[in-house]
Amino acid sequence: MQNSFINLIETSIKDNWEMPALTDYKGSTYLYKDVARKIEKIHIMFEKAGLEKGDKVALCGRNSANWAVSFLSVITYGAVVVPILHDFKPDNIHHIINHSEAKILFAGDNVWENLNENKIEEVISVISLIDFELFFSRNAEVSEARMRLNELFGKKYPNRFTSTDVSYHIDKPEELALINYTSGSTGFSKGVMLPYRSIWSNIRFCLDHLDFLKPGDKYISMLPMAHMYGLAVEVLHPIAKGGHIHFLTRTPSPKIIMDAFAEIKPKLIVAVPLIIEKIIKTRVFPLLDKPLIKVMLHVPFVDQQLLNKVKAKLHETFGGNLHEMIIGGAALNKDVEQFLRRIDFPYTVGYGMTECGPLISYSPWKEAKYTSCGKVVDRMTAKVDSSNPETMVGEVLVKGENVMLGYFKNEEATKSVLKDGWLNTGDMGIIDKDGYLFLRGRSKNMILGSSGQNIYPEEIEDQLNNMPYVAESVVIEQDGKIVALIYPDFENAEKQGISSDIIEQKMQENISILNPQLPAYSQISKVKIHYEEFEKTPKRSIKRYLYQ
Repeated sequence: MQNSFINLIETSIKDNWEMPALTDYKGSTYLYKDVARKIEKIHIMFEKAGLEKGDKVALCGRNSANWAVSFLSVITYGAVVVPILHDFKPDNIHHIINHSEAKILFAGDNVWENLNENKIEEVISVISLIDFELFFSRNAEVSEARMRLNELFGKKYPNRFTSTDVSYHIDKPEELALINYTSGSTGFSKGVMLPYRSIWSNIRFCLDHLDFLKPGDKYISMLPMAHMYGLAVEVLHPIAKGGHIHFLTRTPSPKIIMDAFAEIKPKLIVAVPLIIEKIIKTRVFPLLDKPLIKVMLHVPFVDQQLLNKVKAKLHETFGGNLHEMIIGGAALNKDVEQFLRRIDFPYTVGYGMTECGPLISYSPWKEAKYTSCGKVVDRMTAKVDSSNPETMVGEVLVKGENVMLGYFKNEEATKSVLKDGWLNTGDMGIIDKDGYLFLRGRSKNMILGSSGQNIYPEEIEDQLNNMPYVAESVVIEQDGKIVALIYPDFENAEKQGISSDIIEQKMQENISILNPQLPAYSQISKVKIHYEEFEKTPKRSIKRYLYQ
């Protein structure tokens, strides 16, 4: 039980029984005892559905208290949870549900209204994330159980439901806990199989190293819960600690985020770089660029007073109670990082990937090195595949408790990244003599969306290259926007009577057709025409790094 993730959850629920656990921002709150009661009722529905330990349950909807309750219900039952990003297109969601062999689906109303039950034929029941009513069921026993749920719960616990009644599945380290799909589309989706040891190891690290956090402390959940970064650090870790999580149930716009910081005053903020970069670039840098301020920043003593005021104002922007901000998911802009270090702001940059559930490296802000993403976390080791790992860039390889079992039903993909227990991260870097990891680039091409969504350029390029008069393309991120670099098929266009001066108009027409087929966060904002073929490797792959 010592290394049991479910035991951490069970113990926290019992120890914090009367304390607030989950709140929908500007909405209702569940105490830990309310969460436990809801979990038990959902378990009754699972039993009536004939759900067995190890069966898959999919979960697709916006961040909410009920999302967290559903997740906990699945995992404490001993079933395997399959979180799905609610932004995925319906066909992608159908594909993941079918590929994962999910028997039950929890769905938000905005998700379900676009799905088709005839395309997910193995699903027994679809449960609403709004109120746990049934959207759809192929099982009459489940339908009846839902109508009589309070009665069945009362029969099961006739003498009042108390903390002593809480008893959950006993997990084993190598047992499959979760399948997290890195993408939605048929050709690219890979289901990362995370065992209980990975989930436990990640949460244990947070409990051990974020020791400034106490039971009852408030957290804000704004990153997508269907991704491991937000799920592990913003949700599961606070629950295991007895924290009080506030879910931003709508798309977290800058105003909603700022209002939430001011009201909730979190000690810990977990963010992707774009959030902090946007605040610094729009609220701070323009101020520091004023002529008088520029002069003052070069006057000894005056410069420090000025920077202290800026730091205090920034601290207030994040609620005034911030002990540490963890930034992860992508590299932080160097100008922004340099500024944050200059004012001694409590930030740190971590590194991880879904395949490690997600943590690979982290250091507390007082120990962090500039441009580093910290030291390798507990129960993990890392090495750089180069002749001199301290100075010569090579691929980062990792091994340890956090590493996945493999990709679900995809042995070929598993073998390509897992060799002798070592996971090929696809990221390039060095590890200095003190053990700090510095990433120097990504051989993987993933782009991180503004709210933490994974964007895979190859998927967009695959569709774009099939559009009229497109020879080849490279999709990149510039200033937080998705930009398509396109080398048109000039020869074919000319044959069709389309001159080179109107080719850009044709490309814009292509984008207007393609964008509605893409999730909002990965839609193309801008097109740049290239008049020469993209430079290639000997294998005829585009040298992407030349165009970043």
